[in-house]
Amino acid sequence: MYITKGNSIGKIGILSHIEKHPGSFDIAHVRDPKGHQFATRLGNVFVIGLGKKPILSLPKGAGIKLSNIEEREALLNKK
Repeated sequence: MYITKGNSIGKIGILSHIEKHPGSFDIAHVRDPKGHQFATRLGNVFVIGLGKKPILSLPKGAGIKLSNIEEREALLNKK
């Protein structure tokens, strides 16, 4: 699963389950490769493969979104 909108944009993960809310938005629960679980609207999710095998190429960092602090530390360690 690739997240295309919302606060989790750019993240990838495996779909855990879907909450159905009649008359409202359905919620998709996704687990990322680091083991963190997050939820987003089902309309924000784009399927890119089956299970752990993506069919499409993944963005930088294989879709694992780093926090601002982690990104900064990675840049400083490169230098």
